Amino acid sequence: MSKGLRETSSRIKSVKSTAQITRAMQLVASSKMKRAQETALAGRDYGRLFIDIFDSALGSLESVANDHPLLRPREIRTRGILLVSPDKGLCGALNANLFRLLNDIPADASKFVAVGRRGSQHLARSRRDLVLDYSVSDRVGFSEVRPIGDRLLKLYKDGTIDTVEILYPRFKNTLIQQAVLQRVLPVTDIGAIAQEIRRRTDTATANNPLADGASGAEAPAAPVASAGISREITFEPSPAAVLAELPDLYVKHSIYHAILEAKASEHSARMVAMKAATDNAQKITESLTLEFNKARQAAITQEINEITAAVLMR
Repeated sequence: MSKGLRETSSRIKSVKSTAQITRAMQLVASSKMKRAQETALAGRDYGRLFIDIFDSALGSLESVANDHPLLRPREIRTRGILLVSPDKGLCGALNANLFRLLNDIPADASKFVAVGRRGSQHLARSRRDLVLDYSVSDRVGFSEVRPIGDRLLKLYKDGTIDTVEILYPRFKNTLIQQAVLQRVLPVTDIGAIAQEIRRRTDTATANNPLADGASGAEAPAAPVASAGISREITFEPSPAAVLAELPDLYVKHSIYHAILEAKASEHSARMVAMKAATDNAQKITESLTLEFNKARQAAITQEINEITAAVLMR
């Protein structure tokens, strides 16, 4: 076998090996993607119901709500940014889109908390003020998120930061994940927040992002609660006790749901990226195999011609 044929054969084996790896990663990501998408979509319904209750409760407690530190507007001197990113790469443009939006945030007037190794590494490389970094499992539990929320609330109440904003990839469907920057604190207009969450949930339900066959499950129906419904609310043990806990729970739930959306986005993006890599490897293999066969046929033809010429010269 000539040197050129050996090199082509070696390349074919290498590409086939790469295709096997990317195919395995695609199957793993697909399995994780289904569970993560179902969890994130179920969390949207809980979030909509929670924000409806929060909106109604604040409407009934308007006289005392203005004194709550999380509900008062304040001068913004230092922004607090929670960056939610994957722990690993190989998920297409997901990380690049996140970091592109991150780079638009002024570094000198912001403090950062990272969830995910990719985000913390980027913040360290760009010399931004990284206060804390956390890591969460694929099966995100609320117990993992609670310390993150407690820490951010403490920084906000101490005056170290004047906002709590979450930068994360929002899951739209298997093919589309959108990097968004969502402000959580201060809660200055809960009615507008509730209206936006209702609109986003209604849009997601209408589009049915799981109907593309990637999961096999249908998006759950939106809850019945909606704007404009007056409720008579009884507070136990007291209005003050409820108001003391409700805004804190809102912040922690917002962080929890953002992480769920980020996990669904990560596994979806990785599955799509690995499928594209596998398909490209297969195309390259076919092209190299055709090139190898042509070269081998040419070598055989040349050898036959040489043998024929040698016989005729005798």
